[in-house]
Amino acid sequence: MSDDLFDNTPASSGDYDASSIEVLEGLEPVRRRPGMYIGGTDDRALHHLAAEVLDNSMDEAVAGHATRIEVSLEPGNRLTITDNGRGMPVGEHPKFPGKSTLEVILGTLHSGGKFSGKAYATSGGLHGVGVSVVNALSSYTRVEVARDRQLYAQEFSRGVTQGPLQELGPTPNRRGTTVTFVPDTEIFGDRQFSAKRLFKLARSKAYLFAGVEIRWKCAASLASDDVPAEAVFKFPGGLADHLAEQIGARECVTSQPFAGSQDFPDEQGRVEWAIAWPLWSDGATSWYCNTVPTPDGGTHEQGLRAALTKGLRAFGELTGAKKAKEITADDVMTGGEIMLSVFIRDPQFQSQTKDRLTSPEAARLVENAVRDHFDHFLTDNMDRGKALLGSVMERMDERLRRKQEREVKRKTATNAKKLRLPGKLTDCSGEGDGETELFIVEGDSAGGSAKQARNRKTQAILPIRGKILNVASASADKIRANSEIADLALAMGCGTRKDCDPENMRYDRIIIMTDADVDGAHIATLLMTFFFQEMAEVVRGGYLYLAQPPLYKLTAGKESVYARDDAHRAELEASVFKGKKVEVSRFKGLGEMNPQQLRETTMNPESRSLIRITLPAEHEQRHAVKELVDQLMGRNPEHRFNFIQNNAGEFDREMIDA
Repeated sequence: MSDDLFDNTPASSGDYDASSIEVLEGLEPVRRRPGMYIGGTDDRALHHLAAEVLDNSMDEAVAGHATRIEVSLEPGNRLTITDNGRGMPVGEHPKFPGKSTLEVILGTLHSGGKFSGKAYATSGGLHGVGVSVVNALSSYTRVEVARDRQLYAQEFSRGVTQGPLQELGPTPNRRGTTVTFVPDTEIFGDRQFSAKRLFKLARSKAYLFAGVEIRWKCAASLASDDVPAEAVFKFPGGLADHLAEQIGARECVTSQPFAGSQDFPDEQGRVEWAIAWPLWSDGATSWYCNTVPTPDGGTHEQGLRAALTKGLRAFGELTGAKKAKEITADDVMTGGEIMLSVFIRDPQFQSQTKDRLTSPEAARLVENAVRDHFDHFLTDNMDRGKALLGSVMERMDERLRRKQEREVKRKTATNAKKLRLPGKLTDCSGEGDGETELFIVEGDSAGGSAKQARNRKTQAILPIRGKILNVASASADKIRANSEIADLALAMGCGTRKDCDPENMRYDRIIIMTDADVDGAHIATLLMTFFFQEMAEVVRGGYLYLAQPPLYKLTAGKESVYARDDAHRAELEASVFKGKKVEVSRFKGLGEMNPQQLRETTMNPESRSLIRITLPAEHEQRHAVKELVDQLMGRNPEHRFNFIQNNAGEFDREMIDA
């Protein structure tokens, strides 16, 4: 063993010894390490001071001792919060002779009335550090207490008492606590309270407890279009009122939101919730425990997720939707406007800033309380329940589709040699930069002619077999399993649904080329439905076209002209071939045209005619277009019948006018 391990050289005078140990007293730890108590010294931390004081007043309201809270912002970063509760105790504290209890609360860490649960059944404050931290990090703090018909006051600076408790005389018509403070610039620099942020905080607190009235006031110089100088908040409907304000005029999956409240058994607290699922916009989540925001969610969120997921799975089984058993919590929650507020005893949070609730019993309490109400919400109105189930299952299908695409990408990434384009695809060389085209043609016969008629450098050919799957009436499983659709998506290479990105498309134009008869029109319609539903961005970007192959060839002597349809044929016979004997040939399909004819009439950019497929202006509100597509191409034939009945006269008039 080395002698170096037993070095007996005397330690130098600068080494670590007893004198190196500092003992921080009073509120000095808070000023040295504010991040431990409020998460930092940024804007969020600054506004956390306001939340700490407001939470104390809210605890008085929730406990039934206060009905009114006032929040007032003045110039100079001066904030005052007043309640009409019981008022902080002011008598001499038994453990600190000569000190008022108010001074102990403001000047000592871990002092408060919320440890034993005797003073508050549920509260946002837990550790007895909230208002003392505010005091420590403020250059000026003044507390006024109206209690037992007497008014008391005491002032502090950076946590240090500036004088004894003052008794200001009788105040028979006032009760409660007023805290005024100015955050210390030594800690927060020149950061200022945001009137808009405090205004929203005050309003949100009023939603969280229906029995409280919160009065807002700020100096005229701090008011704006978004923040009035004065306002009063009182919401008898609680979270339901908050949800209604957030949703506004937006259309939702269910006409009525899922909202309610429930007491926990054995006086363990209560839960309140309000949830809606907007149709055409994203929602947001808001989680609270004892009126304190918990932006990272936690165990109360887990309970709600479990209740909604299990409820929808059970409803799916009840209504015969077997695939509902694959629904996950994310399918249910994604896109929802969700608000959840719980009141529980002795909650546990992840940190002093209370961003996440960790109390294990909260999950069980919330799940049991919400589940019965949600089951009733679904089954009380079966149409409503089915609408929500259908919407959630659409998200489930989308999730499964993305999962399958990711698996395919992983497989191709690990073994690039296995990456293959569809076997039926005859690709182009891609040498015509910006001019490459993919022709989707009907049948192998037409595909054969198209291959001979094409420009090999710029034109690719993908034959499809007959009428492809109607995606508007097919399940996600059938769409994923359909080989024709899989080949089409693989050939284009730009992804589908939300993952569709035209920038990744392998071609500059997609051209649907089907026969000029009724069957061809039907196939083209099915393809357009596919692109609208699965690759809407391709349509929106103007990349999709319809070819215009002729239905007839008209010949008189050495002159030949092609006609697109019966109306075009009649027009040509009355003009170009007027008075001439015309030989008419009808093409049964593209496959009957020789390559030269197909190139000349339909594929040559110099002589062909294309129709660009676009979406109407209503596509900005996509539901308007989707409703029409579902009506004409969806599963319910009655919708198509009604459309024909309602519009047949208009089409007849157009034909007569033509």
